[in-house]
Amino acid sequence: MLTHLDEQGRANMVDVTDKANTQREATAEAWVRMLPSTLAMIADGQHPKGDVFAVARIAGIQAAKRTHELIPLCHPLLLTSIKVHLTAHEPDQVHITATCKLAGQTGVEMEALTAASLAALTIYDMCKAVDRGMTIERVQLLEKRGGKSGHYQKDNLSNGDL
Repeated sequence: MLTHLDEQGRANMVDVTDKANTQREATAEAWVRMLPSTLAMIADGQHPKGDVFAVARIAGIQAAKRTHELIPLCHPLLLTSIKVHLTAHEPDQVHITATCKLAGQTGVEMEALTAASLAALTIYDMCKAVDRGMTIERVQLLEKRGGKSGHYQKDNLSNGDL
């Protein structure tokens, strides 16, 4: 059943008024593929715009906090933790994971997915002058905990083999 549709099939925000507050957590990932020289420039701290990973991390955190402004029908949430990790995988990839947590009435999957996506887009934006051929790949939910639906874990957790 699609919970964002009413009896007439119209879009509406899900009513979570009667849902219990529970601990909820979600982790999402994204991969950015680029030229090996671009990754080397980032890893060596030689990018003229500064620390690419630091800027992307901040972008991911800000994006998670503003998910409800970006995606229609998402609830504004009081996130208690947002962690965005970026790791260089030689020769040509950056792996991004974003984990969001809260104690609340609705899940945080969209916030984690938004954080990973915007961190990836920020890497693209900062590096496009030297590498317009970058690709953002495999944005996906890896794991979620809490709520009525319980625990979900992606069967084949990412290993970098695209």
